Amino acid sequence: MLYWKREGGSCQIDTTMNNTYLHTLEKLLRQVRPDSFLLHQLEFKDCFGAVAGYVDSHLFISCGKFGVALKLPPETLTELFREEDVSHLRYFPKGHVKKEYAVLSQRIIDDQERFKKLVDKSIHYALSILP
Repeated sequence: MLYWKREGGSCQIDTTMNNTYLHTLEKLLRQVRPDSFLLHQLEFKDCFGAVAGYVDSHLFISCGKFGVALKLPPETLTELFREEDVSHLRYFPKGHVKKEYAVLSQRIIDDQERFKKLVDKSIHYALSILP
């Protein structure tokens, strides 16, 4: 693992994971939440061939063949799943549905203001859950 210490926070990276997914997550988070690298300890780990992002040891984001998924509170998920282009997270085609996660469409990701709000909700929700 690589480990970078930054003022007030740090970033730890598993060097065995898929670099494409890692770069996607890093780019998206730097665009909408550059301060998250300063305020929190971020870790990126391999997760079934995808990359999982952790904030202060709490899983909040994932990126893989499925796209980008956020862990979100139930009321936010209910709203998102009303949209046709948002889906449930499955790491494998016939795998278990990860019920606390929504796979976001490119349309939502491209709307930086909306994506930023969802990332904020994801971080707050993940940090509110006991490990």
